[in-house]
Amino acid sequence: MTPVPASYFDGKTSRAHHVTLSVVDGMAIVDGDAQRTAPITALRVSERTRNGGRKVTFPDDTYLEISDASEFDILLAETGYRDSIVVRMQQSWRNALIGLIATIAIMLLLYLYALPVAADIVAKALPASVERSISTGTLEFLDKRILAPSELPAARQESIIKNFQRMVLPKEGVPSYEIIFRQSNIGPNAFALPSGQIIMTDELVKLMSNDEQVIGVLAHELGHLHERHLMRRIVQSSAIGAVITVIFGDVSSIIATVPTVMLDMKYSRDAEREADNYAIAMMKANGIPLTQLAESFERMKAKEGATPPPYLSSHPSTEERIAHIQNAR
Repeated sequence: MTPVPASYFDGKTSRAHHVTLSVVDGMAIVDGDAQRTAPITALRVSERTRNGGRKVTFPDDTYLEISDASEFDILLAETGYRDSIVVRMQQSWRNALIGLIATIAIMLLLYLYALPVAADIVAKALPASVERSISTGTLEFLDKRILAPSELPAARQESIIKNFQRMVLPKEGVPSYEIIFRQSNIGPNAFALPSGQIIMTDELVKLMSNDEQVIGVLAHELGHLHERHLMRRIVQSSAIGAVITVIFGDVSSIIATVPTVMLDMKYSRDAEREADNYAIAMMKANGIPLTQLAESFERMKAKEGATPPPYLSSHPSTEERIAHIQNAR
């Protein structure tokens, strides 16, 4: 085998020793300004790059910098050495592109299918204390930035709360809840926090023409709460933070993401359909015409025109949801 020129660094000084590298009977032989031998199986060879040099490291971390990469490739081939499959793929644009596409496809499948399942498991595993911490921190943030104390008369608030509490619930195991009223600078809105607070804005109450429509909106939010939709979405939005929470009990990483999620209430199509079905079942169980539920969506849509409020900016579309309610009669 033809010796390959290289520079040897002994790890004691910065001096480059001019040497040659050859291989005889499975032994690497360094000759020139420095001499040494070692089994080729004990050497570490750096990955091949398009323009960079190659490096051969000995067990004691001394190393060679190869001067002629093409001659070194020939030497490696003669010894039977082959780069790993990953390195070989990196040398081919076609293989690299295939690898990139495969990676994106796998990540997309994990996001669409594995992450929701994992989020559901994690959400159910989180203790009540975590949900309270998340909800308290979120409401405090929203009260400082988005919400203000309600100006609805206390009697009006009490009337809505008592009317809803008298409703027959469509499913068993409904979590405890509390209806809280706030003013809002983002218009008619309602949402449920993980620990059970259902926030309804004054603007939304005033937009509805009667209490049956208000009950329809509250029923929808109770459906989200019953199915733990927000908690699942928060976990999906902060998957790494959720794992840390389960292991260490630190909820700060999740709390930091909640306000953004709350201001962008875009539940999935399935989550919205589940909440709508819950509201439909509650209206039926209490003898309230489904037209009242449909009308509540119609009023919110008409209020905002072409730009739906956060409460409606979700999938499926408002028209589809109204049609679903009408078909459920």
